[in-house]
Amino acid sequence: RTFVFTCSPRGSLLFTSVIMPMYNASCWLDECLQAILHQDFTGTMELSVFDDASTDDSRNVVERWRERLEARAISVVVSGHNSAQPRGVGYAKNKAISQSCGQYFCFQDADDVMLPQRVRLQYEASTLHPNSLIGCKVQRVPEGSTERYTRWINTITQDQLITQVYMSHGPTVVMPTWFCSRNWYLKVGPFDEGGKGVPEDLLFFYQSLRQGGGVARVDQCLLVYRYHEKATTHSVTEETIWKLRVDFLQERVLSQWESFTIWNAGKQGRKLYRSLSPTNQKKVKAFCDVDDNKIQKGFYTYEESKQRPKPKIPVLHYKDASAPFIICIKLDMTGGVLEENLNSLQLKEGMDYYHFN
Repeated sequence: RTFVFTCSPRGSLLFTSVIMPMYNASCWLDECLQAILHQDFTGTMELSVFDDASTDDSRNVVERWRERLEARAISVVVSGHNSAQPRGVGYAKNKAISQSCGQYFCFQDADDVMLPQRVRLQYEASTLHPNSLIGCKVQRVPEGSTERYTRWINTITQDQLITQVYMSHGPTVVMPTWFCSRNWYLKVGPFDEGGKGVPEDLLFFYQSLRQGGGVARVDQCLLVYRYHEKATTHSVTEETIWKLRVDFLQERVLSQWESFTIWNAGKQGRKLYRSLSPTNQKKVKAFCDVDDNKIQKGFYTYEESKQRPKPKIPVLHYKDASAPFIICIKLDMTGGVLEENLNSLQLKEGMDYYHFN
């Protein structure tokens, strides 16, 4: 892969580029740009915007802020295209990066708002962890939207940033909070440019982990993270995400295990079993559950199998099952019962079990 980026004649790289893809964001931009203006970071900084064929006046709004930003020594680089259709977030991010000059990238969605210390604190963290994706805690607006997801973003531990990468929530540090070095992006990237329906953030996140990259979070709220129906997240199907997660789990975890138990004999557990490669299906020694009805049946028959006789997998009570486990139960939905059951078995996450809910 070749990467080309050009910098202004002023010579050396800047410290930080705020990377902002933009599509029909005019109603959010004043708040977003004002927050960039009010950063307390004292290093050199620029804003690099790529307009992905907006049909509103987004580009004019950015231009109206140019003078104020430049007065605060924040240089502004804006480009875009006017095709009939947007090319997608991955394409727009790559373009914003290719025209930027920063040694570090602060990714900013045009509909979110950064707090004044965001660039400073994430820059400090990124210089300490140059081969990591750095995130932060968030405040979700409107308040109460995606309550469980927001709680997960803000409360998982540093270890869980690595062990919980297989969950349906996606990247353990969420893309709108990302900060990383240019060198790390060049090693991992670019973003996938498949456009609508492609989870470019998840693909990049997995690729970063494959390259041995770390994940870290500044444990302060540094971003107001907006939830609304127009968000591009909504264009990615659950099935697309499911398949990517299963493949990554098989590659990173199941390939290292000789056998394992699926914790949940219900719909999600059985779906995971059916999604596995034949090699990994053979490694499933049991399902386990707390539901007496499922346990009394004694086993699960894989009816769709071409094998004869059809595989029959035992269904056990979790206390009779043996580690390691893949846990297919939604976290934070059992009133702490799942967590208590795991603790009672004295299991270590990332060694004896992984969550895949």
